[in-house]
Amino acid sequence: MATNNTIILQGGGDHARVVIDCLQASGKTVIGIFDPKYSGELMGVKQLGHYQADVSPEAQVVVAIGDNAIRKKVVLLTRHSFGTAIHPSVIFSTYSSVGIGSMLMHGAIIQAKTHIGNHVIINTGAKVDHDCVVADYVHIAPGAVLCGSVKVGEGAFIGAGAVIIPGKKIGAWSVVGAGSVVIDDIPAHTIAVGNPARVIKSCES
Repeated sequence: MATNNTIILQGGGDHARVVIDCLQASGKTVIGIFDPKYSGELMGVKQLGHYQADVSPEAQVVVAIGDNAIRKKVVLLTRHSFGTAIHPSVIFSTYSSVGIGSMLMHGAIIQAKTHIGNHVIINTGAKVDHDCVVADYVHIAPGAVLCGSVKVGEGAFIGAGAVIIPGKKIGAWSVVGAGSVVIDDIPAHTIAVGNPARVIKSCES
């Protein structure tokens, strides 16, 4: 019988490579990947085609898709329970929490009294300091830094190397460009870039 150490991925693209490595390093077994775009194997794991709820129903699923909107759509269609992927190199405060389905990649740091929501990606080397709140379906890209008491709304994307100064709010489904420095709140459904970051356009879905 499958156990909570047995994982199936939804999504077999580039992000899945890192998630497989993360899961295997943490002692979990990845038994298959659902993704209709791919066949064969990925890093020794069999591609299973379209999602099937009756395949290893006791296994947990991690949705290994980098795009936040697509990840949410796939999550809502998934009938398995959800696992998490947390690499052993992650520094995670015992005073913080993480929701189901989230992926904390190599070298990430999560400081005290921070809450990471469901199906969030904290990517390679990203740093989330104390008292932050990161809502569901957020993606914090490699090397990004959230200083203390930052709040990030659902589905927001924080680009690689971006810095959010303490206490700022990033609106739902907004995008902060790579390398940007956020010194003011960013409204929902907007794209902000630069140092200091400025809103350049709306990204209403």
